[in-house]
Amino acid sequence: MNAQLACVLVLAAGTYAFRLAGPALHGRVEIPARVQELLTIGATVLLVALLATGALTEGHGFAGWSRPAGVLVAVALAWRRAPFAVVVLGAAATTALLRLTGLT
Repeated sequence: MNAQLACVLVLAAGTYAFRLAGPALHGRVEIPARVQELLTIGATVLLVALLATGALTEGHGFAGWSRPAGVLVAVALAWRRAPFAVVVLGAAATTALLRLTGLT
């Protein structure tokens, strides 16, 4: 067995054990309210960091101004509770029009 297959099998077993731990420990372990609050905040911070990285960078540098502008349009439309399709199309149209005008 080569090393890659062994790594895949170990990761698969770990993932299965991690997923099985939730139902198995559901009634036995009580997580304090403060820890649950911190986990919620941590998940939010992680999602914002991923959004910022995807919106502002491409490769090892700045992505240009059109992509962040599209993200800002998407945020504004989502804030106004526009349908998801409108949010995506608005962001794509903004980015495309700015790139068409030469603002990369």
